[in-house]
Amino acid sequence: MVILAWVVEILLGIAGGIAVGSGVIAFILVLDIVPRLAQLTTSYNKVHWYEGALITGSLFGTISDFWHWEGSFNPIISLIIGAMHGIFIGLLAAALTEVLNVLPILAKRLWMKNYLFGLLMAMVLGKVVGSLFDWYVYRK
Repeated sequence: MVILAWVVEILLGIAGGIAVGSGVIAFILVLDIVPRLAQLTTSYNKVHWYEGALITGSLFGTISDFWHWEGSFNPIISLIIGAMHGIFIGLLAAALTEVLNVLPILAKRLWMKNYLFGLLMAMVLGKVVGSLFDWYVYRK
């Protein structure tokens, strides 16, 4: 029974990683984050630095989450870091509303037009169930 629980956890982890990774990649590609940043800053020769920063930040965030890294900062530094996180999440939420038109295109290309509502409901229910599990069961 323990092995079955591990298999379920592995499958859920892979599915969650694919869903989150796909969302981040869709966000970056559809909204042309890196080219737009290079255009705004007139630094086309530094595009590789931007891409490297995205990859490094993702890797650092993943590792720090897996290994439960914690830090103790000065309240002013914590305020600045918190403000940066809030700004990023707010901009991400606003930009993802534009990315939602990716779902109808994906459904059309995968011949799932008739199942679009089911696909959307599966995503919503998965998010709700995952959040409830995290809030009420997994929290230590």
